[in-house]
Amino acid sequence: MSSAAQINANRANSQFSTGPTTDAGKARSSHNAVKSALTGQAVLLPTDDVPAYQKLSQALIDLHCPATFHEEILVQSLIDTGWRLRRIPALESAIYAVGRREFADFPIEERDTIDAQVFFKYERQLKNLSLQETRLRRMYDKDLARLRALQTERKEAEQAAAKAATAKPTPAPVVNNPEIGFEFSNSPRETLPRASAGTTAKKAA
Repeated sequence: MSSAAQINANRANSQFSTGPTTDAGKARSSHNAVKSALTGQAVLLPTDDVPAYQKLSQALIDLHCPATFHEEILVQSLIDTGWRLRRIPALESAIYAVGRREFADFPIEERDTIDAQVFFKYERQLKNLSLQETRLRRMYDKDLARLRALQTERKEAEQAAAKAATAKPTPAPVVNNPEIGFEFSNSPRETLPRASAGTTAKKAA
């Protein structure tokens, strides 16, 4: 999970577009990222901190200790979704940074309204960020709930199997019949007692 090969594959997918190089292009890219960086197959972008992604991956693996293939898939989904959730604050900051540069020529007496102006201009992008965050959190919670359910089922099955393996066999019941002086057992390994002398004498008489 989150092996070097997977990380390299994620980065390779993101390299199909090297991104803009001009300031204007980077500004447009910061808004496009609100859509593209939070969905799709490429989890890691070229500018992402790979060691931080690996640290997050190992932390979630150590926390949930997946023991089956399906548990591993769910933990990997938690890793990728968690990484995308971490990207949202950075994207929001990038939008405001771009907006502040655009409104840098505002009169000094109106500088305290720049953030409001940025919000109104990029309201659609900022709202989309909020929607994406809600979607990702819902996905994270759903995967977490499914993972916990699978692990609970697995542990209960393991405990039942261990209990069955250590359980002592139930002894065969013994049937007592005092009228005829015999004890009967359902176990073929037990030797039946002989009839008493008094019973033999009664039968002979």
